Amino acid sequence: MKLVFASNNKNKIIEIQSILPDTIQILSLEDIGCHEEIPETANTIEGNAILKANYVTEKYGHDCFADDSGLEVDALNGAPGVFSARYAGEHKNNEDNIDKLLNELAGKDNRKANFKTVIALNIDGESHLFTGIADGKIIDERKGTNGFGYDPVFQPEGFERTFAEFTMQEKSEISHRAKAVKQLISFLKSL
Repeated sequence: MKLVFASNNKNKIIEIQSILPDTIQILSLEDIGCHEEIPETANTIEGNAILKANYVTEKYGHDCFADDSGLEVDALNGAPGVFSARYAGEHKNNEDNIDKLLNELAGKDNRKANFKTVIALNIDGESHLFTGIADGKIIDERKGTNGFGYDPVFQPEGFERTFAEFTMQEKSEISHRAKAVKQLISFLKSL
């Protein structure tokens, strides 16, 4: 089985391919000749994952899956959520996003947050959603140099370290993306 992953992030593609059984081959957007930017105009994480998967299925005719992720902070009514990558502006700067988040949370006691990943799969004319959530909290200052995005200020529940202090292997055991990917793989193996 060949399945398109609506991404050009080579590291994500390699990571997912390494977990899948040998009978499933992942193709990137580049592999199918899709070089345009896929619009992410939905107002939810689920909506953006669905938009990306549908774009590839409708325009290129391939079975496909796409993911979208975001950080949801309780004290900010779920923000930055779907706008996580561009929270501080369209330039999508991780450091600026973290600065804005920490400023918004200054003086707030409730630091609860979660990372959420939704994978939308279009296969055999049907659509399926898989959701992974990692609960935790936002700490007051950056710690660690691994990972990306909000990892230096996100401390997962049950740990004294931020995601940026985990190795990639450790993070891939408990992260929101790992949980969603495991559900996807379990489903694909059942086909």
